[in-house]
Amino acid sequence: MFEHGLILGTYLLRVGSFGLITSKNMVRAPMSLESIFNAVNLNFILFSNLLEGRRTGGEVFAIFVIAVAAAEAAAGLSIALSLQRNRKSTRIDQFNLLKW
Repeated sequence: MFEHGLILGTYLLRVGSFGLITSKNMVRAPMSLESIFNAVNLNFILFSNLLEGRRTGGEVFAIFVIAVAAAEAAAGLSIALSLQRNRKSTRIDQFNLLKW
């Protein structure tokens, strides 16, 4: 069971990394980041169960990561929504916000 979880975590990490690197859409990039966070959470829980028996250290840390990821997703989507309203596009490569 442990090996299957590691394979699933590796797959989620690779898919999320590929999506984050190749994404040009401001909605797809946070979704890929969420996939990476889920892979990390899965590894936290797997290694917590393997190394510490039935203690809940990995599960508690995973809940904190989920809470931070939810806040990040809400902030990122609100920024994407405001940019969509102002610039009429959500493509990352079209924004030059530092220019006057």
